[in-house]
Amino acid sequence: MSLLEVSGLTKQFGTSTAVDRLSFTIAQGRCMALLGPNGAGKTTTLRMLSGLLEPTSGTIRFNDAKQQTDIRASIGYLPQYPSFFNWMSGKEFLTFSAELANLSKKEATVRADELLERVSLKDAAKRRIGSYSGGMKQRLGLAQAIVHRPKLLILDEPVSALDPQGRRDVMELLSELKRETTVLFSTHVLHDAEEICDDVLIMSNGKIVVEGELQQLMRTHQKPQLELVVAQRHMEWARSLSNRPYIESLEMTANRISIQVKDLDLARISLLREIADSNITIERFEVGKTTLEDLFMKAVQA
Repeated sequence: MSLLEVSGLTKQFGTSTAVDRLSFTIAQGRCMALLGPNGAGKTTTLRMLSGLLEPTSGTIRFNDAKQQTDIRASIGYLPQYPSFFNWMSGKEFLTFSAELANLSKKEATVRADELLERVSLKDAAKRRIGSYSGGMKQRLGLAQAIVHRPKLLILDEPVSALDPQGRRDVMELLSELKRETTVLFSTHVLHDAEEICDDVLIMSNGKIVVEGELQQLMRTHQKPQLELVVAQRHMEWARSLSNRPYIESLEMTANRISIQVKDLDLARISLLREIADSNITIERFEVGKTTLEDLFMKAVQA
C-alpha cells in the first residue's frame, strides 16, 4: 500500500529547474534511499515533501483518510544541519518540540523521557545542548523528528557530518526506526543505503534516473566482475585486456583494474592461466559482482 504519491513534482528557481517532474510512490512500512550527486535536487525534493518548500507544480498526496490538507502533522523531518537552542537542555528541547506537535505538557514530558533513553541521551538529559557532540546532536535531532510518532520520517543526509562512531550510532537507530515507520532518507554513503533500505531512487540533474526495489535492481543490473591490482611494470599488459573476448568492459584507476566479464568462470580461468604463463605480478585478484556504487555511477553519468 502506498503511503505517499508524488506526481509531476517540479521546482524552479527563476530560470533554473532544480526538480523536474518527479513521479514516484513511497510504500507504507518501507525504507527508501534518495541518492544522487551534489546538485541533483535531493534536498529540494525533501523540503517539498516535508511541506517546507512550495512546489512550482505537481502534486504530493498523503494516502491517509484522516489526514487534513496540511500533511506536516504526519511527517517527521531532520535537515542535514539541524539547528538547536544550545542554551536548552536535551530534555527541555524535546519537551518543547513535543508541545509544538500538540502533545499535552504531561504527554510531552513522558515522551521526552522515553525518547532520551531510546537515543542513549538519558544521562545527558539535563546538559545544555551546546555541550553535546555532533553525534549526540544528531541523535537528539532524530528524537525530535519522531516525537509526534510520524507516519513518514524524512532525513536529509543524516550521517554525513558524523565521525565513524556517531555514524554507527545513528545507523543503528535508523535500523530500529524503519521497523516502526516509513523512512525516506538521502545519503552520499551508498553502503548505508545497501545496509538498511528496501527501495532506491537515484536522481541526476533534477530527474529520476533509476528507481525500484533494491534487491530487484541489483539482480537486474548486477554483473560478474573481477578486480585486479597489477604491478606498475605490467600496466601495458593490463591495458591490453580489453581485447579479450570474455571481457565486456574495463576500467582502470592507477594500477587497479575493474573488469566486467561475460562469463565469470571462463574469465577467471583464462586470466589466471595468462598471468602464470606471462609471469605477471598481481598484488590482488578478486572475484565479485558490481555494487550499488557501480549502478549509481553508471546512472548519473548516462
